[in-house]
Amino acid sequence: MYDLGDQLSEVTVPPGTNLLVAGPPLTGKRRLALETLASGARDGDGSILVTARDSADRMLTEYGQLVDPETAPMSVIDAVTRHLGSPVEESERISYVTSPTEMTEIGVEFSEMLKSYDRQAGIDRTRVVVDSLTTLLLYSNLQTVFRFMHVFTSRVENANAIGLYTIEATAHGCETMSTLRQLFDGTVRVDSDGTMTVEIDTAPTRAEPSD
Repeated sequence: MYDLGDQLSEVTVPPGTNLLVAGPPLTGKRRLALETLASGARDGDGSILVTARDSADRMLTEYGQLVDPETAPMSVIDAVTRHLGSPVEESERISYVTSPTEMTEIGVEFSEMLKSYDRQAGIDRTRVVVDSLTTLLLYSNLQTVFRFMHVFTSRVENANAIGLYTIEATAHGCETMSTLRQLFDGTVRVDSDGTMTVEIDTAPTRAEPSD
């Protein structure tokens, strides 16, 4: 079983679980997701962070407030820095893709990271965070994001990992939110006052969205 960090210490979910972390802006959704990564890192779990909103450097600085990223088994897929025209330097920890629109690149890098952890002795559990789906939806339409995330969440499930995916719920209509929820095993709702509610579905559906 996987825990969800200190803020939801009473909640555990089985391997292969994908959770949507939804709520208004500035309510601590990303912090919760990073705490989930850090909680596992302290026990030797692998961590993969896909950032489409802020640079890898900024995310690692924020993550470093929770656990030392230099000692934790963590990899980052940065879909921001090259898109902004900033210089990049590839490393074993960070992979840079062209932009948030290049979801095929993101998927390829993610698969390679999963394989890398699978080959490393002692790492048989992996935690994944995607921040955020709202950014992906700013650059691509709902159908494209849905189909990408359908494959992505399936890879998390097949790897017996856990995935958390942040989204600004108030930035999207009911139809968009309803469509995306089909991909996930449950939702962590973060209210404007910081209250968190976990809803786990017993049998999530993954139907294609209508065109």
